[in-house]
Amino acid sequence: MIWCSGWRLASAVSNSGGLGLIGAGSMYPDVLREHIQKCKTATQKPFGVNVPIFYPDIKQLMDIIVEEGVKIVFTSGGSPKIYTGFLKEKGITVVHVVSSAKFALKSQEAGVDAVVAEGFEAGGHNGREETTTLCLIPMVKEAISVPLLAAGGIASGRAMLAAMALGADGVQVGSRFAATFESSAHENFKKKIVETPEGGTILTLKKLVPVRLIRNKFFEQVQEAENRAASVDEMEQLLGRARAKKGMFEGNLEEGELEIGQISGYIHDIMPAAQVVEEMVKEFYEAKEDMNKTVF
Repeated sequence: MIWCSGWRLASAVSNSGGLGLIGAGSMYPDVLREHIQKCKTATQKPFGVNVPIFYPDIKQLMDIIVEEGVKIVFTSGGSPKIYTGFLKEKGITVVHVVSSAKFALKSQEAGVDAVVAEGFEAGGHNGREETTTLCLIPMVKEAISVPLLAAGGIASGRAMLAAMALGADGVQVGSRFAATFESSAHENFKKKIVETPEGGTILTLKKLVPVRLIRNKFFEQVQEAENRAASVDEMEQLLGRARAKKGMFEGNLEEGELEIGQISGYIHDIMPAAQVVEEMVKEFYEAKEDMNKTVF
């Protein structure tokens, strides 16, 4: 949720009954502190911060999280062993995002309180295993005993029910909240999410770190380079710096990196975050009731 989930979105989700997360992956340390402070003012409900372990200023971010009294941290993009102990010593609940049962087990061994298992339908950076959520959740459930959250391709109450039927204790939702009024993404990007059809995203940049993108001019350049087996150095040069910021935050739909999940083809409008939560929960219980009538 880089460039999408600031304090406005996180507080709106928490105020609506979900657990809002501030996406620290696109924030300098002083910006993260500001967002945490504003989120604490905007909601009295629990909220958390997602921190990619590979972030260059990771130590500063973690110190700020502790100093500001954040109680829940989701880590991703690296080994959970690095900061789980540090955070738990401070009384912080730690959840780690994984893309395989193997890494889910390693996360449990590192002492995390819960795991997010994210299928390759998800937007943004993704696992090299390319395991779908439908296959991933049962395998992770079999491997671990800590609570399990499902992610990747979940934007409706029916999808939430399906994930829980597979063994998840809850779900994490990204793409659906990127297209909300409170999302900090550029309006151009929000509109592009709504316009993206089925099949409009693809997992690419596999020589670097796999990432799911909307097809655009930049994506075509990446695909051309990959088709001729460009070197890692050339791919890094093509990617450059701040490519995601250019697309998602600044609204450059041709030259920017547009990270969103496959479920974008199911997202048809931009709405308040509270409405997303309300509709998902309502549909979840309706679908559950329907299942009870038809299956049992």
